[in-house]
Amino acid sequence: MTTVAVAPGVGALLREWRDRRRISQLELALRADSSARHISFIETGRSRPSEEMVLRLADHLEVPMRERNALLVSAGYAPRFTETALDAPAMSTLRTAVERLLRAYEPYPALVVDGRYDIVGANDSIAALLGGVAPELLRPPMNAMRITLHPQGLAPRIRNLREWRGHLLDQMERQLALLRSSSLRELYEEVSAYPVPDPGRGESWPGSGAERMAAGPEHIPFALPMVVEHDGRVLSFISTIATFNTPMDITVSELAIETLLPADPETAAYLQRAG
Repeated sequence: MTTVAVAPGVGALLREWRDRRRISQLELALRADSSARHISFIETGRSRPSEEMVLRLADHLEVPMRERNALLVSAGYAPRFTETALDAPAMSTLRTAVERLLRAYEPYPALVVDGRYDIVGANDSIAALLGGVAPELLRPPMNAMRITLHPQGLAPRIRNLREWRGHLLDQMERQLALLRSSSLRELYEEVSAYPVPDPGRGESWPGSGAERMAAGPEHIPFALPMVVEHDGRVLSFISTIATFNTPMDITVSELAIETLLPADPETAAYLQRAG
């Protein structure tokens, strides 16, 4: 068989994605209406996949949109997906719709983050929770992970910090497994290195009692809450995250709308009164 030259990397990249998804060559071939032999030839560089085949395989491997462009380029094709700045005129309709959604969610907190967890939109209820956060953390671009986990951010007021921190770091690790992002990796290394007081050894944040850190998370049977002290009260929230279906732009594909639902009647009543 004649060996066809292929742009370096496309086969290895596809094999890496297949391994991440724990899918065999045969299973991928069946999903993509191909053959295990053809998939093998693509992965070893003996066959150059068509543009349509690259996109089909990426679809069945659930490759993020940004990485689909990387696959196309590595196979010798032009990128297919654009990346439009959120403040561009073409995004005005999207921005208006998202802002309306954030306002409609009041008095409950809601925000929008990009692929690096930078906050690109938030409602007034989020702003109210950030009282006491160090001013330097609130300068643009504000980063949700940094604000939450930094010792001068929300961290000293989160009662179940260890559990909530573990949840957030796990979330970042899952995203890092999907994206080749050096900036996201740097952010992860930064926030994962923030100190966490050990209440078992009597350590505490400056200005807070160790007993507050020792308090365990409130029992919520269906999800881990974020339990945070605010204005002399203890508020409990369940986080939900929504993304856009079938995005056609990289920026849109990486946006996430996070909403904080009250996890108990007391939190709901307080937010209703405060709103």
